[in-house]
Amino acid sequence: MLALKYQEKLLEVGTDEAGRGCLSGPVFAAAVILPNIFFHPLLNDSKQLSEKQRQILRPYIEEHAIAYAVSYVFQEKIDEINILQASILAMHQSIDQLETVPEFIIVDGNKFNPYKDILHKTIVKGDAKFMSIAAASVLAKTYRDEYMIKINDNFPEYNWKKNKGYPTKEHRNAIREFGITKHHRKSFRLLPEQLKLDI
Repeated sequence: MLALKYQEKLLEVGTDEAGRGCLSGPVFAAAVILPNIFFHPLLNDSKQLSEKQRQILRPYIEEHAIAYAVSYVFQEKIDEINILQASILAMHQSIDQLETVPEFIIVDGNKFNPYKDILHKTIVKGDAKFMSIAAASVLAKTYRDEYMIKINDNFPEYNWKKNKGYPTKEHRNAIREFGITKHHRKSFRLLPEQLKLDI
């Protein structure tokens, strides 16, 4: 059972990212402030949900949240600053975009850079413990999946509409056969054997 909040005194936002382990595409993050009364029976860590369940949850979260925002950092910036810093940057950007300013931040994972002068708490597996982080994980994942399906049209051989840029066997075989695209993260180990790729 997910808890609504980590603490009760301050206005709390939950934030999470999606796409950190992908070989291609941006990393997305979302920030969600939930009201004091909020419940949906499906809500959980987005990785535990089916695509259909996430699609049911997304409009419900957007309708009932006090505030929410979604942001992303493109692969060029990921290559420049590394995936951890890019994930944190995307989270900061999503908090920047909130129409309501939070007083406390709860973050999925164990790494975060201080955001302005707002207190924060990192929580390992936070998306399976707190509703606002779970809600943020659902938004980040659904918005990222949508983006990957959209760019799939120009690069169908990589089948991003199905694998969403994750390192599946099929995706890696396509990299072997066709090389890399402008959407691939050049700083990542794209193939296990680390072949020299034509960049």
